[in-house]
Amino acid sequence: MEKHTLLIKCQDTKGLVFKISSILLLHNLNIEQNNEFVDKTHNTFFMRTEISGALEHEKLLAEIHATLQHESEITLYSQKKKSIVIFATKENHCLGDLLIRHNSGDLNANILAVISNHAVLQNLVEKFEIPYHYIESDNITREEHEAKIIALCQSLNPDFLVLAKYMRILSPHFVQNFHNKIINIHHSFLPAFIGANPYKQAYERGVKIIGATAHFVNDNLDEGPIISQDIIQIDHSYTWQDMQKAGRDVEKVVLARALKLAIENRIFLHNNRTIIF
Repeated sequence: MEKHTLLIKCQDTKGLVFKISSILLLHNLNIEQNNEFVDKTHNTFFMRTEISGALEHEKLLAEIHATLQHESEITLYSQKKKSIVIFATKENHCLGDLLIRHNSGDLNANILAVISNHAVLQNLVEKFEIPYHYIESDNITREEHEAKIIALCQSLNPDFLVLAKYMRILSPHFVQNFHNKIINIHHSFLPAFIGANPYKQAYERGVKIIGATAHFVNDNLDEGPIISQDIIQIDHSYTWQDMQKAGRDVEKVVLARALKLAIENRIFLHNNRTIIF
């Protein structure tokens, strides 16, 4: 049986759940899961509904739009595997984790390719029989390098780009080409510990937690809408090298969790925030 996910974001008014559910019933669609949230500050209603049954895509969306009678964002996804392209530089922990999840069937997505500005990780990726594209960046301009990557990504047409410790800052031009499709992972010390070796800086400040943040990428460095975060406790016995190892563990988990939420269409973007079901 066909399965779909319906996402609705609109102005909040009375009776929305009843009206939308009634339309789904008229189309002989079964609601398998439903979640709603109202942002009272902005009077905005969010609804995520998993439905099953045969449907006429455009007709259903048109009827919902007509029923809501005000500006709304309505998206209907078929529940099928998404496709992703992974970006990496030299660190292998986040990339390796995603490759293993994909290989074991735990990642509900197709990895179309891995793109890197170094050849360091090529042997690792090719063990999983996934295309590896080394696009050298040292002897060409940033614009030329990004143009090559943009062309490649557009030819692959992925649903998401995943920055698995990709250590290059993307230009606004690049980001605009993949609006709300780029997911990044970084240590949560930003912006307090900026620059080289944030774990050593954190060690010298005596921090007591290590964290990681996964977020969508926008034009402002590391300020995009946050998808997932987590922390682990540490103490004075940790060296900065120990902290770095622990940080890699939490980065892997947080990135995989964020990607799962995106793949399952569980994220609404609202200003610079996310609403997640």
